[in-house]
Amino acid sequence: MALVYFDWLDYLVFGAMLLLSALIGVYFAFFATKKQNTTAEYLMGGKTMGMFPISMSLIASYVSGISLLGLPAEMYTYGTQLWTIVLSEWVVSVTISIIYLPVFYNLQITSTYEYLRLRFNQNVRLLGSIIFIIKMLLYIPIVIYVPALAFSQVTGVNLHMITPIVCLVCIFYTTLGGLRAVVWTDALQTILMYFGVVFVLVYGTWRLGGVSEVIRINKEGDRLDFFIMDMDPTIRHTFWTTVFGNYFSWLASCSVNQAMIQRCLALSSLKRARITIFIMAAGIFIIVSLCCYTGLVIYATFATCDPLTTGAIRKSDQLLPYFVMTITGSIPALPGIFMSGVFSAALSSMSTGLNSLCGVIFEDLIRPAYNKPISERTASFIMKIIVVVIGGICVALVFLVEHMGALIQAGKSLAGITAGSLLGLFSMGLFLPWINNTGALVGGISSTLLVGWISLGTQAAMLRGEIVITPKPVEVSGCATNYTLPTTSPPHTTVEFDRSGTFFLYRLSYLYYTLVGMLVCITVGSLVSYFTRFNDPAMVHRDLLTPVIHRFLPPQSVYCRRPRLTQHDIELHAREMERLRSSAALMKDETGIEANLFPRRNSNNNYMY
Repeated sequence: MALVYFDWLDYLVFGAMLLLSALIGVYFAFFATKKQNTTAEYLMGGKTMGMFPISMSLIASYVSGISLLGLPAEMYTYGTQLWTIVLSEWVVSVTISIIYLPVFYNLQITSTYEYLRLRFNQNVRLLGSIIFIIKMLLYIPIVIYVPALAFSQVTGVNLHMITPIVCLVCIFYTTLGGLRAVVWTDALQTILMYFGVVFVLVYGTWRLGGVSEVIRINKEGDRLDFFIMDMDPTIRHTFWTTVFGNYFSWLASCSVNQAMIQRCLALSSLKRARITIFIMAAGIFIIVSLCCYTGLVIYATFATCDPLTTGAIRKSDQLLPYFVMTITGSIPALPGIFMSGVFSAALSSMSTGLNSLCGVIFEDLIRPAYNKPISERTASFIMKIIVVVIGGICVALVFLVEHMGALIQAGKSLAGITAGSLLGLFSMGLFLPWINNTGALVGGISSTLLVGWISLGTQAAMLRGEIVITPKPVEVSGCATNYTLPTTSPPHTTVEFDRSGTFFLYRLSYLYYTLVGMLVCITVGSLVSYFTRFNDPAMVHRDLLTPVIHRFLPPQSVYCRRPRLTQHDIELHAREMERLRSSAALMKDETGIEANLFPRRNSNNNYMY
């Protein structure tokens, strides 16, 4: 099958998607009724966003180009066991709605890591913020690399020429339009993403003769693995790693992630936020399943002529672009629609990451460093500079990504370095009121260092060839030219990790990294708190603890203080007081009667009007 490249119509469709994304940023920056010139508007959308765009934004943020390209490649190369990750995502949604979200919504914080200051102290907040920044700087370059790889496959253009162009568009609309531009661009890109994936897999299935034929070919090729029940934690994918292990990975990605909380708090009520989370879960379930099924369609198409063996592609992550161009390339505009979908997924994840990083860096690092309030105009300018600088750094880091292994494993392995420690820090704060500041700080650092050592050590061992992930068998008997499999190909085996004596933790399944990180964080935090004196649970305010455990705790002390206001709250309150003074003065001028508009505190330290 001859490879077909983009024609002018494909470039037109693709260019229209990029142009429309940029114009959304221009609209919200210059033409929208509510300008993005305050921190509340730029980071939270004024807390008046609708459920539809927020739901679409969350789906697009969590289903990146890594999923669109990596999941089909995973199904093709290693079988369908990873597909069962969708089972844990529903449970995670319930967990977030009941346990985590009520606390964050009650506190109404701009940065998730403000919680760590309120529950522990400024040092723990700083640790959480730095861990998150490291996480995003590891993740965003992979997100950028994905569409560049796909675009290079379908156009023949060098991916290092594509990367800066893609990123400039994303940085442009994220910088100008703030959260509103990011969310509405995500909504557009989610629709394109679904349309591109559905169109390709429907055409591919029809061409093969229907779903039953796709399943038959994959069954004969030993691709259908859903219930590998082996408990060995060093096997890369089993039912337990993909359901139980992925539960903690997905929980860390959603429940304590700045991108998730920032969008949920942009809604007007907790009920709407919960509905949005379940819409997101349904959307992710559908798109992940579509991506996995696409992998089965690709295998059924190339079952007798593996393009990786024949040298038609360099990496398995290029399978989907190759499939699109060889099978559907003759259909006008379809490759352009497909690439728009891949880029949409990647751009949405990148813009979300940049916007979240902007909020964390400004609220947790820059604002506390100022001894006086920052004006809204200055804050808006600083945040836009942050987006540009972080975007540039991520572009530079993308050149390291192409030397890593499969995208799905590389992405989750690097995410696991920080996900476990962050989940551990927040879980200690929400569930264990006796954990003190020192315990949280030492636990977070220990967890990050340990899992970082495991993850990076595993990647290095794989690059050295000490760890071998055995793929499923492939065929080349149906190719137009005679090809033979390399004699160095590893034999087919049900054990995917090589038992060559490599250090045990390096052979641990990457889906357990978050669980290991969380357990280490909580264990070390508890031990350090024990030796440095536990907190008194009665002195930890209930607003800082998940409602699930309230009934198991001793009565709250009358001396327990409410969570302190953040600097952002203080500035908002100061502006509200100034507005009230102006209103009072105006009413006095008009009526001659002084208006009682100023709040006073009652005995419970709450404001009364």
